[in-house]
Amino acid sequence: MRDFPSCFGENGVQIADASSSSSASITTASGKIGQNLVTCVYQCRLRNFSCFIITVTWTKNLMGQGLSVQIDDSTNQCLCKVEIKPWLFSKRRGCKNIEVSSKLIDIYWDLASAKFGFSPEPLEGFYFAIVVNQDLILVLGDMEKEVQKKLDVSSFAPNVVFLSKKEHIFGKKVYATKARLCGKGKMHDVSIECDALGTNDPYLLIRVDGKTMMQVKHLRWKFRGNYTILVDGLPVEVYWDVHNWLFGKLMGEAIFLFQTCLSAEKLWASPSMLDSSWSGSCSRDPHSQGLGFSLVLCAWKNE
Repeated sequence: MRDFPSCFGENGVQIADASSSSSASITTASGKIGQNLVTCVYQCRLRNFSCFIITVTWTKNLMGQGLSVQIDDSTNQCLCKVEIKPWLFSKRRGCKNIEVSSKLIDIYWDLASAKFGFSPEPLEGFYFAIVVNQDLILVLGDMEKEVQKKLDVSSFAPNVVFLSKKEHIFGKKVYATKARLCGKGKMHDVSIECDALGTNDPYLLIRVDGKTMMQVKHLRWKFRGNYTILVDGLPVEVYWDVHNWLFGKLMGEAIFLFQTCLSAEKLWASPSMLDSSWSGSCSRDPHSQGLGFSLVLCAWKNE
């Protein structure tokens, strides 16, 4: 494996094993390192019913935008991981062809006209597509016509379930993002407000589209918990862990989970599992009978 791929070869793409990770990060005022990234997990099926779990991670740091994708089979065995390093992101169009385990995997991307907000994930003007054995299994972005012109595939109707999304957000008192709270739901404005230092009685507010959905008072006694809200007519279980904000020596991150999986209570026997199991076993298991959607927000104080 090459740690620093050539700027002039392979479209600026690096093939890495499952243990490698992105280096995109920023430093908060407390000195703690917070990664500026968005990770999305998808379950994709071929027409022969074989299943893949695809993890797409968008990153941003001082050197620019970055992108990586990991493809796992139905046994959670990593087939391959492809990274486009931030400093090589000037190569905004490209493709990569990989043959692994008797499967021909083609990855295509066009980010030349992509528009970004505060998040590393592009908003529009892009496509990202994965083809396995000439079967389109995943396409992201709003350039469907360009994808159809570019790809020679047998079908343009991939069978995809959006399982989970993890995003790092930064703020002082209010932390905001745009997100869907179910895989194919509408886009919502989600904001988290917490004054952990400016009052003797800290509180927590969560709003969706400007409407207060939940309020937690006496937060020092309720720094971990869960509450059910209704969004798009669906019950969404909200879990929070703000222990680091209130009691940590350094102002680390707080974790918020929005979970539509009905069996979510089985996943959270301990609040400490919030970070390590953010995608949820009910979501990662391709054979699960109760596929839901998980949104995890890692909120970093940036004083």
